[in-house]
Amino acid sequence: MTSPAHRPADPPNDPNASHADGASHPPHLAIVDGDADPDFSVSVPYHGVYVIGINPGGFDDLSATARSIIEDADLIIGSTRQLGLIPEHVGAQMKAWPSPLVPAIKEYLKNWRHQNIVVLGSGDPMFHGIGQTLAREFGAENFRVLPAPSSVSLACAELKWPLHGTPVVSLVRAGVEEIVPYLDAGQPFLVLGRDRFTPQAVASLLIDQGHLAAQLVVLSDLGGPQAEVVYATPEAVEQPASGLNVIAVVPDLSRQRSVLPGLPDDAYEHDGQITKSHIRALTVCALEGVPGDLLWDIGGGSGSVAIEFLRATPGAQAVSFERSELRRARIRNNAHRLGVPGLEVAESFPTARPERPTCVFIGGGLTVAGVFEAAWAALIDGGLLVANAVTIQSQALLVDLRAAYGGTLTRIDVSHEHAIGSFTALQPALPVWQWKVRKDSTR
Repeated sequence: MTSPAHRPADPPNDPNASHADGASHPPHLAIVDGDADPDFSVSVPYHGVYVIGINPGGFDDLSATARSIIEDADLIIGSTRQLGLIPEHVGAQMKAWPSPLVPAIKEYLKNWRHQNIVVLGSGDPMFHGIGQTLAREFGAENFRVLPAPSSVSLACAELKWPLHGTPVVSLVRAGVEEIVPYLDAGQPFLVLGRDRFTPQAVASLLIDQGHLAAQLVVLSDLGGPQAEVVYATPEAVEQPASGLNVIAVVPDLSRQRSVLPGLPDDAYEHDGQITKSHIRALTVCALEGVPGDLLWDIGGGSGSVAIEFLRATPGAQAVSFERSELRRARIRNNAHRLGVPGLEVAESFPTARPERPTCVFIGGGLTVAGVFEAAWAALIDGGLLVANAVTIQSQALLVDLRAAYGGTLTRIDVSHEHAIGSFTALQPALPVWQWKVRKDSTR
């Protein structure tokens, strides 16, 4: 079923992304390559580069201030589709972003002190859009932003969902597996689509994850004359005509799974080399992850510690080091199935790497010569190291390391129920010694 458009904005895709939207361009539109600087004159007092959000509804939907700035511009930069929304009476030079976009930014904006320049963005340019790219590459102090309603605002208005309480995941540059933790959380959420194929990719993942009873709403071309809202089940999703889409997902609550650490061991493909569920939960918590952290997981095994560290710490990164090629493949598969495809899997340790870790977990290889020393040297000052030991040899090493570097030693004993005939008893697992130490360069 479809519903009329409200006043939506196209999703905040890369302004350089191509769209098969069939947009026609006014006769005056001339796209130049930017190799030569044309003559220009400053028509109004210059105040910096303006970044203006524009919806598929076009120029007439903009505020009076935004329209005036565009009409006074000497140069307008945007995607070909966005430039096609500017009416004929605007006499500015038009430039379409090339591909790749980022290397062209400084060249395209090099005359910003002398020209009135407008950069067009989709919806709210600071919401997964060109605004954040300019802030990073051009300097936030050099431009002002006039946003239009974001695609999320407009989708929530259509669905009557609270904007402040609706999680959003962007697949513009990410793999579809990124939505798995949102599915596990069980709360309705929105997906920013990359292209026409995103809705079906989301539906396929829902089916693979067993969310057959989930509900999907595909909202495409919001804000334009071709706006469409289609409700479907995962097995009945069809490809929309437009690549400008937002997908609303209502997960199947019967498939809900906690994002807290301590998933069942059978959530992983493994060969027995896995930090068991209870020990894993304590280990991930001991690492004290915060957004922006970089974890080195040494002796990855199944990847369970790194995976649950990432699931519990949005905005963190992790590298899992594992010598076995077969186990490295398992770690990658586990990471994709559990929604953290960004987990890096590396073979050799120690090795020179560009970024130093903020936290390290040594789950294997502790007794291998040089492993601890290399990990400790790489760890940033103030960073945290956690090491687990089961064998007498590795436990003895932890005692020596505790004496030399400080920190705390904890013995973790876990017992599990075990059938004895028609009765049940608790059978102890092998105890795990855990050493936790924060690096202090003054020691």
